[in-house]
Amino acid sequence: MAKGQEIVNNPFLNKGTAFTEDERKTLGIQGLVPPAVQTLDQQKDRVYKEYQRKESDLEKRIYLMTIFNENRVLFYALFADHVSEFMPVVYDPTIAESIENYSQIYTNPQNAAFFSINDSSRETIREGLKNATDGRDIELIVVTDGEGILGIGDWGTQGIDIPTGKLMVYTAAAGIDPAKVLPVVLDAGTNRESLLNDPLYLGNSQKREYGDDYYAFVDNFVKEAEDMFPNMYLHFEDFGRSNASNLLKKYKDDYLVFNDDIQGTGIIVLAGVLGGLNISGEKMTDQTYLCFGGGTAGVGIAQRVCEEMVQEGLSEEEAKKHFYMVDKQGLLFDDMEDLTEGQKEFARSRDEFDNADQLTNLLDVVKAVHPTIMVGTSTQPGAFSEEVIKEMAAHTERPIIFPISNPTKLAEAKAEDVIKWTDGRALIGTGIPSDPVEYKGVTYEIGQANNALVYPGLGLGAIAATATKLDDEMISAAAHSLGGIVDASQPGAAILPPVDKLTEFSETVAKAVANSAVKQGLTRENISDVDKAVKDTMWAPEYKSINK
Repeated sequence: MAKGQEIVNNPFLNKGTAFTEDERKTLGIQGLVPPAVQTLDQQKDRVYKEYQRKESDLEKRIYLMTIFNENRVLFYALFADHVSEFMPVVYDPTIAESIENYSQIYTNPQNAAFFSINDSSRETIREGLKNATDGRDIELIVVTDGEGILGIGDWGTQGIDIPTGKLMVYTAAAGIDPAKVLPVVLDAGTNRESLLNDPLYLGNSQKREYGDDYYAFVDNFVKEAEDMFPNMYLHFEDFGRSNASNLLKKYKDDYLVFNDDIQGTGIIVLAGVLGGLNISGEKMTDQTYLCFGGGTAGVGIAQRVCEEMVQEGLSEEEAKKHFYMVDKQGLLFDDMEDLTEGQKEFARSRDEFDNADQLTNLLDVVKAVHPTIMVGTSTQPGAFSEEVIKEMAAHTERPIIFPISNPTKLAEAKAEDVIKWTDGRALIGTGIPSDPVEYKGVTYEIGQANNALVYPGLGLGAIAATATKLDDEMISAAAHSLGGIVDASQPGAAILPPVDKLTEFSETVAKAVANSAVKQGLTRENISDVDKAVKDTMWAPEYKSINK
């Protein structure tokens, strides 16, 4: 057991002022901390008061990261008390500003692993993983290549803040042990000129690599990580649209892997759609779905909702007739060049329309197809204009509308505007936190299509069940466990549960996912009591005795 300075500098062991008198003597900590012995509650009170003195959200995030780097128990105990308040500070939207300034404000790697395509042999990656984990048994890795960060694009190595933030939410929401997680960035270069021209940029100052060298780099990482940590859940995050789907397809049948942009966003939007249909009383198979934004997230959501229609009785061919995808060139048609594989799934034939050549903008497409569900992943602020929303609402009684691009400045519409433009009839999910909307005497609660309602519980359930892979049935179980929570009898009810009950709903999702894995026989170990397995896997932010 390390002693003295090594212990107080280890965020997994450090208790700061909470070390007892006996621990200070036996561990060689006397003189390294002030004399007063404080409780965890006293520490939380002190830290939160200091947090409140910070003027900007970025300053607050930087302060919280200081606590995170010094004392994991204190950080997560405080996070648990202020989930709704801290979520937008430690993650989206504040994390976008942190990423944009990462090289300038860098102070600590936060127990992360950084790998470069310029030295990407399996030996180098193995050594890097050993150094980053220092003997810790890793159950969860979140990895990014930094190309498709949130709605702000390619940020290379600076994208490491995303895996770090995601893992914070895994622990705060689902109790994943922070000593058993690792954030990773795979630096294949960047195409952002401002980074390439920045002498302070901490990543590879070279154009982004694609093709065989890139896939070999990722493959070396995946195989080394899987060899070192065979019970690991591997979460891919914010990979570019040209690679994300390919990587998921390559690994999903052999390893326990998950892509949040493709699968997680799809699950949370599907859960919101199910919640909306619980309120409207309509059937999934009667819906017409319009996706505005044909990137990784847009395609992934459409695939998930389409799969739900198939599970409810439609053939795959029949289900896809309910879907329309709009990207920068307008409605996607099957004769267009450069469509991604995912876009091809939902591209339509021009002979379906008398005015196909005119369907080059969102409004004209809405007029032509009369969607009942419209999901925005375009990062085009204001794209869901008053004219577009009113045109949609003219043809469906309870339009389901998801302007989910983030951060805030990139959202397709504001919830209050959509409520007003539809005279209170819209069922809305936003990608960012939205305040309740008062309209004609009714308070409309706005559900946030926040993947944090899904991915922590999904990971917890898969880890607790010792799942060998994550399949469609487990994913569907997660969506239904959330969609069924909506109170359809309440006027103005939200179509998704509130983020401030994240811990409660993460456990609900975990049990649904774990039960599905057990029923399908997709577990490495025999799980006789799913509820107990989930509970036993959850870590709590409490100080434990440190022996000499």
